[in-house]
Formats: sequence, structure tokens, C-alpha cells
Amino acid sequence: MKKSLLRLTLLACAALGSHAGAQAAAPSPTIKPGLWQVDSKMASPDAATDNAMSMVLQQLGNLPPDQRKQLESMAASRGMAMPTVGADGAVRVTACVTPDMAARKQIPTGQPGDCKSKNTDIAGGMQVSFTCANPKSSGEGKVMFTGDQAFSMQLAVTTSARGAPEQVNVTSSGKWLGASCPAPATTAAQKP
Repeated sequence: MKKSLLRLTLLACAALGSHAGAQAAAPSPTIKPGLWQVDSKMASPDAATDNAMSMVLQQLGNLPPDQRKQLESMAASRGMAMPTVGADGAVRVTACVTPDMAARKQIPTGQPGDCKSKNTDIAGGMQVSFTCANPKSSGEGKVMFTGDQAFSMQLAVTTSARGAPEQVNVTSSGKWLGASCPAPATTAAQKP
């Protein structure tokens, strides 16, 4: 149960904007290449799921070494550092945005699986929607840029990571930390 809840929590967090690479005609702000920090909070309308996600996030720091290594490897393959959980319950990831990703306005997180997305530029940001086949999930929401060094995002995600459809609402904020990214051994550039 805990392993599936952890997977659900990390998938919801990863869904944050893996599909937010814009390909629309209307111009909107771009983001800067470099190191980014993304803080995300997740909530579910189902109290049991919400409580279970909170419990899993609290236990993230106490993972057995083999599970921690597996998650660190998964995060590194997507150009991210291992997620951490703040005192306020927000999941924090850092990731490198390449110049190509910045030009596409691709938010620095990644959703595993076979995914398709549709993004539409709007004044100051983008409307985003996605569907993924493995694990089965879908979502839609809005990304709003504050210049080229920050963004906020609201995303409603439906996932079947635990076998039945579950709704998770993700609220995120991202900020640019600097032009330099850690060496590839620590945080590899995300695959576009």
C-alpha cells in the first residue's frame, strides 16, 4: 500500500508540467535556461487519499537505502535531483532547463510513460492538457509565467496508479536559481 501511495504521490508531482512545452502560435513569455526549483503541493478531494499522500510524503525522508537509490536514479534520468519535502508538505525538485527546453517553455519536470499533450498559449502563460498510457493518467490546468524567472501552475490530474481512477490537484511554483546547472553526475539535463 505504501509503495503504491508513494508512486501515486511522485507521479502526481512529476505530472506538474512534463507536458508544458508550448507549441502554440500566440507569443507568451519564455523561461530562462539554467537551474530551476519547483515546489508542489498535492491535494485530493478524497480525504483518505489526501491523508495517505501526506503520510507518504512525511516518510519520504525515511526510505530504505534501496528504494531511495531507485528514486534517485529515476529522478536523475529526468534531469532532477531527488525530491525533498518541506515542513509545509511541499515537494521540492531542482532540475536543469536546457536552452532548447527554455525556447519551448518546457517546465523542468518529467512524467514517465507514453504521454501526449496539447498546450495553448494564453496571455501570460499556457493552458495545458495531457494523457499518459503507462501509468494511465490525464490532466489539465494552467501555467502562468512571472517574467522569465518564475511560474505558477494549477493542475487537475486523474491517475490510476493504484488501480482505480483518483483525482489529485497539484499547485506548483517554480523559480530560476541561476544559469549554472550541477555537473551531469549530480543532475543530468532533462531529455527534451
